[in-house]
Amino acid sequence: MRVLVTGAAGFIGAATCAALITRGDEVVGVDNVNDYYPPPLKRARLERLAPHRNFSFHEIDIADHAGLARAAAGPFDLFIHLAAQAGVRYSIENPFAYSRSNLEGHLSVMELGRRLKVPHFVYASSSSVYGANKKVPFSEEDRVDAPVSFYGATKKANEAMASSYARLYAMPMTGLRFFTVYGPWGRPDMAYLIFTEKMLKGEPIEIFNEGRMGRDFTYIDDIVDGVLAAAANPPGEADAFHRVFNLGNDRPEELMTLVSLLEKELEIEAKKVFKGMQKGDVERTWADISKARALLGYAPKVSLAEGIRRTIAWRRGLDRPLF
Repeated sequence: MRVLVTGAAGFIGAATCAALITRGDEVVGVDNVNDYYPPPLKRARLERLAPHRNFSFHEIDIADHAGLARAAAGPFDLFIHLAAQAGVRYSIENPFAYSRSNLEGHLSVMELGRRLKVPHFVYASSSSVYGANKKVPFSEEDRVDAPVSFYGATKKANEAMASSYARLYAMPMTGLRFFTVYGPWGRPDMAYLIFTEKMLKGEPIEIFNEGRMGRDFTYIDDIVDGVLAAAANPPGEADAFHRVFNLGNDRPEELMTLVSLLEKELEIEAKKVFKGMQKGDVERTWADISKARALLGYAPKVSLAEGIRRTIAWRRGLDRPLF
C-alpha cells in the first residue's frame, strides 16, 4: 500500500509510520515540525525512520494546501491524518494556532483526499470531545456538545467536517478518539514526562485538582494497533461512509497511581505541590471500547505499570533531558 501520514514527526505519527514501514508499505510523511515542544525530539523520531527506503518525508504545513498537494502527489491507498496542534491548555493561550492546524489544516487534507479519491481516510480525534460529560465510561453514542477546551471544540469540528465530506462524496472516513497516549518517544508536554524530568532534576511536581484526577492511559503500541485495525476496516454506505471509535485502555488509573509508578521506576520520591483544577481540564476520562473491540478486534494489552517501566527504561537511555 501507498500511505500518506500527516504529523509524521509527532508521537503517534512516527510510531504509525514505523509500523507501516515494517509491514512493507510505502509511506509518505508530512509534518511542519513546529516548536510547540522541542523540535529536536521530533527530528530524532524522523531520524529513526529516514534510513528506510520506503519512507519519504516533506516538511510542510498541512494548511498550505497548494504545497501539500505538491508534496503528496497521488495516488494513495490510504490517508492517516494525525497532524494537529495538540494540547488542551495551550489552546487557551494561542487559539489561532488551533484554527489554522486543526480546522484549515484538516480541511486541506480532506480536500486533497477527495481530489485523489483516496479509498479510506483515517483521522485523529480526541477524548477531549467528551468535555463536561459526567457519564463514564465515555461512549461514541454519547452527545459531545459541551467541550471544555477550544482544542476539544476543534476536534469535535473535525468529526463534523469529516461526516459532511463522507456523505457528500461517498468518501470512507474513520475518526479515532485517542485517550491519553503515553510511552517512549512521547510528547514532553504530557504529565508523565513533565513529572519524570522534574523528578530527575530534584524539582517539585505540580499535581492538579489536589490529585483527584483519573485518566485512561493508553500505551503507544496499543494505539498503533488500533490505528492499523481501523485503517483495514473502512466504513460503507450503511454508516454513511463515516465512523468514530474510541481508542483507550478501558482501565482508568488515578493520577497518584501514575506518580507512585514513576517514583518506583526512577527510585526517587517526588516533591509534590498540590493545586486546584486547571482551566480547560477534566477530572476523569474513561473509554468505552466495546465498539472497537467488536468491529476492529481492538484489544489493548499493556498495563500502566508495564508501560511506565518501558518508558523510564527508554528515558534512561537518552543522553540529554527532554527539555
